Amino acid sequence: MEHSQMLIDWSRAQFALTALYHWIFVPLTLGLTFLVAIMESIYVKTGDEWWKKTTKFWMGLLAINFAIGLATGIIMEFEFGTNWSNYSWIVGDIFGAPLAIEGIMAFFMESTFFAIMFFGWDKVSKKAHLVSTWLVAIGSNLSALWILIANGWMQHPVGMNFNPDTARNEMQNFWEVIFNPNAVSKFLHTISSGYVLASLFVISVSSWYLLKKRDTKFAKRSIMVAASFGLVVSLFNLTTGDDSARDVAVNQPMKLAAMEGLYSGRTQAPIVAFGILNPKKTYENKEDEFLFKLEVPDGLSLLGFHDIDAYVPGVKELVKGDKNHKILSANQKIAMGKKAVNALREYKDAKREHNTQKASDALKEFKANSKYLGYGYLKSEKDVVPNIPITFYAFHTMVTFGFWFIALFIIILYLSMTNSLENKRLFLKAALWSLPLGYIAQEAGWIVAEVGRQPWAIQDMLPVSMATSNIASSSVMITFWLFAVLFTALLIAEVKIMTKQISIGPKEA
Repeated sequence: MEHSQMLIDWSRAQFALTALYHWIFVPLTLGLTFLVAIMESIYVKTGDEWWKKTTKFWMGLLAINFAIGLATGIIMEFEFGTNWSNYSWIVGDIFGAPLAIEGIMAFFMESTFFAIMFFGWDKVSKKAHLVSTWLVAIGSNLSALWILIANGWMQHPVGMNFNPDTARNEMQNFWEVIFNPNAVSKFLHTISSGYVLASLFVISVSSWYLLKKRDTKFAKRSIMVAASFGLVVSLFNLTTGDDSARDVAVNQPMKLAAMEGLYSGRTQAPIVAFGILNPKKTYENKEDEFLFKLEVPDGLSLLGFHDIDAYVPGVKELVKGDKNHKILSANQKIAMGKKAVNALREYKDAKREHNTQKASDALKEFKANSKYLGYGYLKSEKDVVPNIPITFYAFHTMVTFGFWFIALFIIILYLSMTNSLENKRLFLKAALWSLPLGYIAQEAGWIVAEVGRQPWAIQDMLPVSMATSNIASSSVMITFWLFAVLFTALLIAEVKIMTKQISIGPKEA
């Protein structure tokens, strides 16, 4: 079913709005739950009431973020039914399973024990309360696991089979879906990035206290815990990013080309450490790719394939094809996709007419071309190229800030151990303002993941243009602006409540 471009664009915009707002709240929850659990573990181990006060302060900020973050998450899941019903119909058997498990197991687990964690200080024993806190941390991350398994399947669909009788993708191997390499690397990279953001949050707030010369003991100890945790998880985040890049190189080569602004493929491909793209460049002309760039020789071949001599295809080869490297052109895939679409239609017609021979021939033709079924709905070879500038700059922003965070944690730990952090006001201000950079890096990562795989709702299988609901574009426009107002109000509310609680400080926690 064809949909108007306006409907497609507004549906994409609404889901992007919801997802970007939702991810403002989620990573802080993922990481802060573990930081709170670590602090409470210190309290139970030492019996020092001061650590209990510290734990309760950060737990209060966690509760604010947790409560407000629920709204965007619930709305986002409902949008699959309201705005993306074709998508839900075609892949609901697969995509719905991890989301159902997330709701039944992980969400109820974290919600149940959250009540004990927040309200049960004087109602259960210390150890029981500590177990509840750790279960909240585990539950929130299990919740992320199942959602990211679903998203990972969209990036690299496995463990399923297309049923021509129902025109749906049906799950064949549940375990293959769960242990999808894309899902595993995406989960580890995503949660570790959330831990980095939570560490930045604790450091930023604590730096404010040190700049104001108040609650210094609380601030110093909180910074020490957060910086230690942050350094470990940021280094882990670096390794998971490498795993994720290798998966992209193998299964989403166009995304990798967009991430690096690579228009022409090459062996010993360099990685661009910094660059400014040439806005005139396309895969069809001979303009230079960059106005300016700094490269790391052989870096992209090494990053993508762990081999400096590996060939990395560029946008041109992925669109026009490359016989030497057995890469089909986009037009070849589109032609086979259209054969699959027509064969599927003929098969359905033959089944209705009870024409067994015609149905058998059509089914045979469909199976021969079904690998490229999704391409049959594309109009031109240009459709397979994502927005390269957005993907490129988002990726390099994320990576640049990631290395800054590692340096920040190292410096903070050194200054803390030498007891000189309190006097480094300029550095404390840098630590304070690193928190917004953390949020920018988080959003940039998701922009890379989602914009980089366009035009696909499901990689190579279902284009976004065929995934939307058959509804009026005006309805999506209205709800877009309603959600924009609602989410902005929630964000403002969170910031106000948090800043008020921070200004009160840990004494009244």
